[in-house]
Amino acid sequence: MQMPQIDEAVRLARLQPPTGKVRVALDTDTYNEVDDQFALVYALLSPDKIALEAVYAAPYYNDRSSGPADGMEKSYDEILRLLEMMKVSPAGWVFKGSTDYLGSDLKPQESEAARDLVQRALASPPDDPLYVVAIGAITNVASAILMEPKIVERIVIVWLGGHALYWPHTREFNLAQDVPAARIVFDSGVPLVQIPCMGVTTHLHTTIPELEAHVSGRGAIGDYLVDIVKGYHEDHLGWSKVIWDIATIAYLIDSSWTPTDLVHSPILTDQVTWSVDHSRHLIRSANYIHRDPIFRDLFTKLKAAPSL
Repeated sequence: MQMPQIDEAVRLARLQPPTGKVRVALDTDTYNEVDDQFALVYALLSPDKIALEAVYAAPYYNDRSSGPADGMEKSYDEILRLLEMMKVSPAGWVFKGSTDYLGSDLKPQESEAARDLVQRALASPPDDPLYVVAIGAITNVASAILMEPKIVERIVIVWLGGHALYWPHTREFNLAQDVPAARIVFDSGVPLVQIPCMGVTTHLHTTIPELEAHVSGRGAIGDYLVDIVKGYHEDHLGWSKVIWDIATIAYLIDSSWTPTDLVHSPILTDQVTWSVDHSRHLIRSANYIHRDPIFRDLFTKLKAAPSL
């Protein structure tokens, strides 16, 4: 794969945490878990920082789907459900994504989402890059890069994927579903902010009592968010639920809540572990999550939203 060579000074400028409002395309396997729903709602409730231009349904395959295509379709339907509850029309900006993973042949998966991302990225001014927030398998994004490598010059990817760079392996759900796609992203030179799971977002938990106190009664969407968390586990005694995906949105709202380091882009090995090469380009990787201000901000916005 021949990728455009991004000037290092340009890449470093793009990797600076955003301080103002950014344009965002959200790539999400929304029905796979319960935290994608929180992330989409959080983005919509933060128009002062996030101009949400597009939402892409990502594939997934686990016990909540019969395969990646079914997972993508269920995620698409879940996106529509959430938008309806928030009284937001999906027309023209919600797109279906890949029906399969990239695979070892590195053939891009054609989809509405990948084509929209290419078009939207190429239309982005050099001084106003599109932030691609990915919170699932990164197939749609990698496919778009393979379809049109020039988009790496017009986007910044913020991906919740993989584990901390010091973790003994990186077989995390989002990354492990499509290792070739993840490798494309880490090798492409695209400005990338990685939000690792184990070792970083691990303590981004909430509980049923906390959700009942601050989310229940906040319109149909608030009740729905609480219900899906309750339904995730039968025994709630001493139980909490990780809501990892909101870390990506929190980074865009206030990067001090998600402190990061500039590191050399890791090599993703065939054993799904990280390897280090200090000659590689730089990315930004989160090293910690300040849990309390993130949930405080989300709960405050849910309470203040006039249309819920």
